[in-house]
Amino acid sequence: MEGFRFWPGALSASEQAGLLAEVLAGEAQAPFYRPVTPGGRPFSVQMTSLGPLGWVSDRAGYRYQPTHPVTGAAWPPIPPLLLDLWRDLTGEVRPPDACLVNLYRDGAKMGLHQDRDEADRTAPVLSVSLGDTAVFRIGPAGGGPTTTIRLASGDVCALTGPARLARHGIDRVIAGSSSLAPGGGRLNLTLRRAAPASQQS
Repeated sequence: MEGFRFWPGALSASEQAGLLAEVLAGEAQAPFYRPVTPGGRPFSVQMTSLGPLGWVSDRAGYRYQPTHPVTGAAWPPIPPLLLDLWRDLTGEVRPPDACLVNLYRDGAKMGLHQDRDEADRTAPVLSVSLGDTAVFRIGPAGGGPTTTIRLASGDVCALTGPARLARHGIDRVIAGSSSLAPGGGRLNLTLRRAAPASQQS
C-alpha cells in the first residue's frame, strides 16, 4: 500500500532490551490501565502513554490529554531512541508529542480502526513492536480488501501520506514467540503528533 513503510528488524536485540527497560521505567510512573470505549466496553489491551500528551478513551470519548487518567500525573518522557527513530526513518523534523503504549496479553487484539484523533494528520504515525509477534492487518482508508503482515520484535512501520488514515488493527498475537517482555506478551509503541501545529515546537 502506498505510504505504508516497513523496516523489519530495525532494532537490534540490545536496542530492544534497552528500549523496553526505558518503557517499563516509565510505566512505573504511569501504570498500565484498561480503558473503556465511549459505550463502556473495556479494551482487550492495556494502555499507557509517554510524552507531553497521552491518548485516552472513556465514557467522555477519545482524546489526548497531558495527564494519566487514573493517577492524574504527567506522562513520562519519550525515550531518546524513539525520537531518533522518528527523525531518521520518517524524515519528519517536527518531534512527536505522544507515544501510545499498548500491552497485548491473554488474547488481546485491536479491531480495524483509523488514527483520526490527531489535530495534525499530515505527520506520520510510527509504530515499534517489542515482544511477541503480531498479525497486523491493514487496508485502504475508504474500504476494500485488507492484507496482513507479521510484526516481530524490533520491527518498525509507519503510516505516511496516502496510508496515514489507513484502516489497521491487530488480528492476534502469537504467544510465546518472544521472550523479551517480562510475563510475555507484546508492547506496541506508537508515535504521533497530536496537538495542533500552532501548539507544537
